[in-house]
Amino acid sequence: MSTATATAGAAAAPPAPLTFRDVLRIDVMRRVWYAQVVSLFGDFLALFAVIAVVSFRMHGTPAQLTGLQIAYMLPIVFVGPIAGVFVDRWPLKPTLIASDLIRAVLALLLIPSTAVWQVYLVMASLSCVSAFFGPAQTVTIRSAVPIHGLLAANALMQLAFMGSRIIGPATAGAIVAAFTPRACYIFDVASFLVSASLIASVAIRRPATMQAPPGSSSNRIHQIWIDMKQGMTFILHHAAILFFVLAMAAGLFTIGCFAPLISIWVRDTLHAREGLFGFVSGNVGVGMLLGTQVVRRLSTHASDTTLVLSGLAGIGGGVLLLGAVPHIAAALASTFIIGFAFGAILVPAQTLIQRETPHDMLGRVGSTNASVIFLGQILGLVVSGVLAELVGVRMVFFLCAALSVALAVGGRAFLGSRART
Repeated sequence: MSTATATAGAAAAPPAPLTFRDVLRIDVMRRVWYAQVVSLFGDFLALFAVIAVVSFRMHGTPAQLTGLQIAYMLPIVFVGPIAGVFVDRWPLKPTLIASDLIRAVLALLLIPSTAVWQVYLVMASLSCVSAFFGPAQTVTIRSAVPIHGLLAANALMQLAFMGSRIIGPATAGAIVAAFTPRACYIFDVASFLVSASLIASVAIRRPATMQAPPGSSSNRIHQIWIDMKQGMTFILHHAAILFFVLAMAAGLFTIGCFAPLISIWVRDTLHAREGLFGFVSGNVGVGMLLGTQVVRRLSTHASDTTLVLSGLAGIGGGVLLLGAVPHIAAALASTFIIGFAFGAILVPAQTLIQRETPHDMLGRVGSTNASVIFLGQILGLVVSGVLAELVGVRMVFFLCAALSVALAVGGRAFLGSRART
């Protein structure tokens, strides 16, 4: 091999993936991540306080508690695709700051809420605004972080999410016990203001390649529909992205199915108390936290497709273990496996979507993706109760396991056939 050929080969080699430290040296990414850490922690404090208030002060029914989760997730399903159209056209920094400020005002309305329907309304309103913030944040990260740093950037964002999910409930419980739920709401309001301040302190510019697409219709409503359709069509015609979106939706559908039934499983099958329920539920977060870190290291040796397919199979194995072995140790191990496996799906899938989507469509594709995966979780919440009544909790676990494994097998065949054509 000649020296010139060797030099050309070295130049063509892809750059090494960035580490967490490398990504956090990027000013925009660092400020956005700090903002995410603060606001997510505030969100989990407020959410725990809301659940405590509805459960113990408003004496809410199980259906009302499930409805609380649906009230927060359902608006994203319908508002998300529309929000993505505007995110692709609006300047990023004002969109992010305005979303934070509006959510701060809405979170403040939780304080005087004295009826379940009022809490539903506030949570649904918060969700509508978050439907704009989420894709704007995704586009901001993609515009600031190079391709070879996206995996680390997405893992960092998930690290913030899962860390808040693990620490938030315990902290909120201590605050509610020592003070009142109002303290959690005030902290949530403050977290949005801090997030807005952090984002305001850095310059966020959409690169020239990411400028808003020109309109092709004189009717604005028709143009919104055209833009939404373009985002959906792109997902439907991109085999890997379509499958990864469905994989994330399936993972959240499975989690949505078993999450409401865990308390019943712990109570009636394991014959344990609330303390174990907390540990079993929290283990999903611990698994996801570790899973995202391991996946980041494995990404240099395994493809995104392999990681996602393995994640689906892992979720199936975890849920199967949960239903097949009615033992405390098995319950703790299975929920850890489920969280770990979902981490193997989430980070590579988000990274591939950011990498493969044209810059001017990131908002639409990202918001449509969020819409589909939230719909999966909502369906899981709704279906789990119905199926549990018909076939029993254990059979629901077995059905979820079969679905995950079937998707892993079908996904390998689907992606393999597309690769050969």
